[in-house]
Amino acid sequence: MNDPAANPDLTAYCKGDDRPGSTLRRILWYAVSLVGFESPFPWPMAGKAWVLRLFGARIGRGLVIKPRVQIKFPWKLAIGKHCWIGERVWIDNPAPVSLGDHVVISQGACLVTGNHDYRSPHFDLRLEPILVGDGAWLAAHCRVGPGATVGARAILTFGSVATDSLLPEMVYGGNPAVLRRSRGPNPDR
Repeated sequence: MNDPAANPDLTAYCKGDDRPGSTLRRILWYAVSLVGFESPFPWPMAGKAWVLRLFGARIGRGLVIKPRVQIKFPWKLAIGKHCWIGERVWIDNPAPVSLGDHVVISQGACLVTGNHDYRSPHFDLRLEPILVGDGAWLAAHCRVGPGATVGARAILTFGSVATDSLLPEMVYGGNPAVLRRSRGPNPDR
């Protein structure tokens, strides 16, 4: 059992490129997030968009954001026009998360941009951005991992886990998510 990865030395842990922002900014965001975003109270959505912009997020018009949403660092978040973010969505973004226009993230979905290198003797943090293309739908309780790109109009089905990129116009499901079928034509476009 001399394999360093078998028993990582967490005293030498390395945060990698994690630059979360100033302590004051993080404390202020945490307080605002608890009251205005993580709360079950249905605060006005325009107010939530304004607060996200105030903390550095790039937000398009027409954002629908339900109660009980957690966003780790709004200053590393870009949301396009007319996006919907459902209740209890968790955006854990020490690396950037970018959502295109008309993206739907359904209730309970989780986007995580960081993970640890289990092969490293120090359990180093590895960060990779998440990109979600225009018109994509991340269904309820799905998970999107670091470095994943969700192509335009792709669908990640209920409870599925995307650890890799998803092609545009395709439907993926399972854990890990695999290609199920083409999304098919959209008669409204």
